[in-house]
Amino acid sequence: MEVIKGNELQVADAVYAYQLNGKGGVSDINDQTQASQEDPCWLHLDYSLPASQQWITNTPLLPDNVREALAGNSVRPKVLRMGEGTLITLRCINLNDNARPDQLVTIRVYLTDKMIVSTRHRKVSLTELVADMQNGSGPTDTGSWLVEMCDVLTDHTSDFIEDLHDKIIDFEDDLMEQRMPERGQMALLRKQLIVLRRYMSPQRDVFARLASERLPWMSDDERRRMQEIADRLGRGLDDLDSSIARTGVLADEISSLMADSLNRRTYTMSLLAMVFLPTTFLTGLFGVNLGGIPGASSHYSFLIFCALLVVLVGGVAWWMKRSNWL
Repeated sequence: MEVIKGNELQVADAVYAYQLNGKGGVSDINDQTQASQEDPCWLHLDYSLPASQQWITNTPLLPDNVREALAGNSVRPKVLRMGEGTLITLRCINLNDNARPDQLVTIRVYLTDKMIVSTRHRKVSLTELVADMQNGSGPTDTGSWLVEMCDVLTDHTSDFIEDLHDKIIDFEDDLMEQRMPERGQMALLRKQLIVLRRYMSPQRDVFARLASERLPWMSDDERRRMQEIADRLGRGLDDLDSSIARTGVLADEISSLMADSLNRRTYTMSLLAMVFLPTTFLTGLFGVNLGGIPGASSHYSFLIFCALLVVLVGGVAWWMKRSNWL
């Protein structure tokens, strides 16, 4: 198949539908479009929309084993070569409104030398890539498009890792000043680190494999750039490992602070009980309802008894202070 005609690539509800012009710019796909190795076309679809779903199911441009993957049944990062094309599944940071970044979004891409088909359900932030293409400084072919897309996704991941690193530093500074984080914050941070580590590790392997495989539509320079992206993501994974270890230290420090706080309260209560133990004994003894209690016939005996209790409490407190218990 020499070229792909534009009417085969028209999808009514496509998120993006562009043809690369080989010079860094793009044009919209129309009936006169002819996708070739020099001017490939890019379709970015939401597979849950009716027209996109129908196109994925019925188009002869996709192999049968690719349709199911593009329709949302592929989640973990991986790369599969299928004849002339390559199927790639990647995870990226969730930058959508009212969503946590660690609720990663999946993007699935099928590439040949003439065509790029990417699908998602939740929005994938490719704003930088699209802006470069519209400004004429974007990718020129399938290989450079893949490199630029992976670079954008890795930038978002690196930024999120830096944000998590800053949060850890804030927690460490707070603990140095004996300030405890709010309930659940440490657990959420640790969960974000672990989830990101789980999915970015195989994604790094995907980038490394793309850099090493001799894909016909990737040049040596593009493979070198892909290896640099894999190395950059690898450094981010090293930061994640160290951050996970640091959160473990923080959790131990929080437990230690809570235990110290509990011990101080228990110690204070024990001292108070010790101070008032003699007075409790005396008030219990003189409170029995029996005859012969000393001072029962005197009007001043209660005041004298109270004064003696105050002196006794003061004496016990002085003794404890002298013994360095207080």
